[in-house]
Amino acid sequence: MLSEGSSFLKGVVLGGIFCLVLSLFGTFSPGISSQTEHLHHHLKPHSKEELQKLSETQMSELTQQVQVYCIIMVTPKILVYWATANDTWSKHCDKSVFYSSESAKALEAVDLQEQDEWVRLRKAIKHAYENAGGLRWFFVARPTTFAIIENLKYLVLVKKPTEPFYIGHVQKSGELEYVEYESGIVLSHEAMRRLVEVFKDEDKCPEQANALWKMSEEKQLAMCLKYSGVFAENGEDAQGKELFNKKTVSSLISDSMAQNPSDVVEACCSDMAITFSGMSPSQMQVMMFGVYRLRPYGHNFHDSLTFLPPKGSDND
Repeated sequence: MLSEGSSFLKGVVLGGIFCLVLSLFGTFSPGISSQTEHLHHHLKPHSKEELQKLSETQMSELTQQVQVYCIIMVTPKILVYWATANDTWSKHCDKSVFYSSESAKALEAVDLQEQDEWVRLRKAIKHAYENAGGLRWFFVARPTTFAIIENLKYLVLVKKPTEPFYIGHVQKSGELEYVEYESGIVLSHEAMRRLVEVFKDEDKCPEQANALWKMSEEKQLAMCLKYSGVFAENGEDAQGKELFNKKTVSSLISDSMAQNPSDVVEACCSDMAITFSGMSPSQMQVMMFGVYRLRPYGHNFHDSLTFLPPKGSDND
C-alpha cells in the first residue's frame, strides 16, 4: 500500500515537472518572436556626433534617399485649411497629394468620392502606395496639422524604409497602442506594403466597422497594422521630448509656463519638433515665416545635412 502511494506521489511530481517543462517550451517560439516582438518603441533621430562620423558622400546620399510622400486628407468644409496647407508646409514634401471626400473646383485633389473617413483613408493609402514611384516614406496628415518636413527627414534619416515603421505621437487605449492622427502619422514603405496587403483581409481589417462599436480611423489603422506585425513608435528627440504635437506652439508654451516657470523654453518643446496642430490658417502662415525665413544676422547654423526642396518647387 505504501509502495503504491509512493508510486502515485512520484507520478504526480514527475507529471508536474513535465507540464512545467512543456509550458516553458510553449512560451519560446523562435519562429514567431522575431516578427511580433516590439524592439523600438521610443524612436529617436541619429545624434550629431554619429552624423559627424559619416563622410560627405555618405551624407549626400542619405539626404537624397530620404524622400517623403505627403498624404493630406481634406474635405470642402475646411477649404481655408486646405488652401493654407497647399500654400505652406506641403511645398516641402517631395510629393504632396490632397485626397478629398468630393471634388472641389478651387483646389486640385484626388476625389475619392467617399464620406466615411476610415474608408477614405484606406483608399488614399492604397492610391499613394501605388503611385509613390521611388518615394519610400509617407506622411499622413490633416490640413489642420503644421509639419516641418525637414525634421521628419532627419528623424528617419538612417532608418531603413524596408523595415516596418509606424511613427508619431503614441497613445494607448486598452491594450492597443496607436499614433494620433491629429499630430501626423509617418509610415515606411514596408509598413505601407503590409497595410495594403491586410486591407484585403476583411476579418483582420474590415472596411466597414461595426455600427455598434465604431472606432476612430486612427485606432482602426493601428489595429490593421498590428495584425501585420507593425507597432506604433513614439517620435522623440535625444532628450526624450515629443516631436509630434497635437497642440499649438502657444498652448505648449502656456503649459510650460504653468509647469516649469523657471525654464519655460527648455521645458516647452523640442527644437527638432516635426508637427504642431490646432493652429488657425493665419498662425500657420506665421509659423512658415518663423521656421523658414526669420534668421538672426551674423549667426551661422552648422547643420551637417542639407535637405534640398524638390525640383520645380516654389517653397520658401
